[in-house]
Amino acid sequence: MAVEARAALLTAGIGRGILQAFVRHAAATGYRENAAVVELGCGTGDALGQLARVGRIAGVGIDLSRDAMSLAARHYPDLTWVVANADRRLPLASGSVSLVMSLNARRNPAECRRILQPHGRLLIGIPAEDDLIELRQRILGDGMTRDRAPALLDEHADRFTLIERSTAREHHRLDRAALLNMLRGTYRGERDSAAERVAALETLDVTLATDFFLFAPRLPFRETPSCDVTDALAQPDEKRATGDGELAQ
Repeated sequence: MAVEARAALLTAGIGRGILQAFVRHAAATGYRENAAVVELGCGTGDALGQLARVGRIAGVGIDLSRDAMSLAARHYPDLTWVVANADRRLPLASGSVSLVMSLNARRNPAECRRILQPHGRLLIGIPAEDDLIELRQRILGDGMTRDRAPALLDEHADRFTLIERSTAREHHRLDRAALLNMLRGTYRGERDSAAERVAALETLDVTLATDFFLFAPRLPFRETPSCDVTDALAQPDEKRATGDGELAQ
């Protein structure tokens, strides 16, 4: 249900501006043509797919949802989509990746550092302080801002150096259908205690906001090789299982 809800919102243009800003930041990191680019928790693959339209990449999207990976594989068949848990050891060789991305999704600092090339980049997007603040106030009675940045910076401090930070925002007047999709897509409003407030939703002005963080790996770093999907990068049309990851068809 969450996959379909997010897809419906994006089709309606809700969140598209933030997605496009994220892709612009990724494209500006300076990787070479056909560079290996990995997205953790990629969902239906829209960020990685849009980036591939900017220039040729050897793109690998990793997500635990088979439904999301199936959609990604249909929409962007020239990229590689792997059903795997991005919280665990990633099925990629050490030092093989130019750019790792995560947009409101999984983060794995140790594994990101391992697979990144010495001069690679890590681009992360997380909900900003005021993201969905109006909807949180209406459904949960919580209109307080939440700064997630300190925790993010702390968990990456040992392995990465922050080199850039920015924020993208959108403002929309959403009808009931869009608000329900927003709740389904973010797993909010599913509590029994919120049912009455959800039932009363009609139209609401809502802020979408995402903080972007661009990191460079700290040097030096040494790690032993791991199981990888190097063959899959070279031959994106070959669909086979590798390690604990499964290539989507």
